[in-house]
Amino acid sequence: MDIYEFSRRFYESIKTEKAVIGKSLFGRDVYAIKLGAGSPVGIVQYTMHGREYITAKLAAAHYRRGGVVGSVWLLPLVNPDGALMSELGISSVPQAKRTELIALNGGEDFSLWKANGRGVDLNVNFPARWGTGAKNTRRAGAENYIGARPLSEPETIALAAFTEKIRPQYTVSYHTKGEEIYWYFYQNAAQRERDRVLGEVLARSTGYPLAYAGNSAGGYKDWCISRFSIPSFTVEVGADRYAHPLGEGALQDIITKNENSLADLSRAYGNMV
Repeated sequence: MDIYEFSRRFYESIKTEKAVIGKSLFGRDVYAIKLGAGSPVGIVQYTMHGREYITAKLAAAHYRRGGVVGSVWLLPLVNPDGALMSELGISSVPQAKRTELIALNGGEDFSLWKANGRGVDLNVNFPARWGTGAKNTRRAGAENYIGARPLSEPETIALAAFTEKIRPQYTVSYHTKGEEIYWYFYQNAAQRERDRVLGEVLARSTGYPLAYAGNSAGGYKDWCISRFSIPSFTVEVGADRYAHPLGEGALQDIITKNENSLADLSRAYGNMV
């Protein structure tokens, strides 16, 4: 079963509140599933980078674990096209787009592809110091291309619109790999202290240290911090001993270290406000 089919079945199995928040470039659904009820409200997104599709299965584990204070919207597969390109290769791409994407990729091995179906890296496509990251590029490809403008892609448009609608009190983004937690993006002093305290909760829960990505910009975390002044975290799951794309061999270790993270973070946030 491919990761899009896994996510579709996960979505269809849910009998409580859920939504299709948009479509990918190639017309695949982007799913959101609500866990819990009431406040505080969080948004937690997974698989923004294609080759990091193993995190969609962490979303299902988080739903099974439950235990959150308030409610959390889980978005297991924000980049379904990129995920299938990494997992299945060029066969997952519409025929009319294959030659173009093979040229952008420099070959037919898409296993390390991070971008969406247009070669835009979704995690540098948000209006938060857009285009100023050290690794940003202005050319479409497997990674780091910022897009023609902020929110140029259907996937980032959908996620941004959903975030504006929900107005979460915190967000978490699960990526791979490296086992560290990014939490800072030019917050003021009071917000920085609040976010560091919550980040330390995540650090204790996962065993991952807090880290600082000083040369990055345009990410979903960055946008949530700058747009809403809320705590927002990027959690890099999976040890460096695993190779991209992380597969089933890494999954149990990822789940073991991260299954309590949302429950612990939501409880800490609830106690703080």
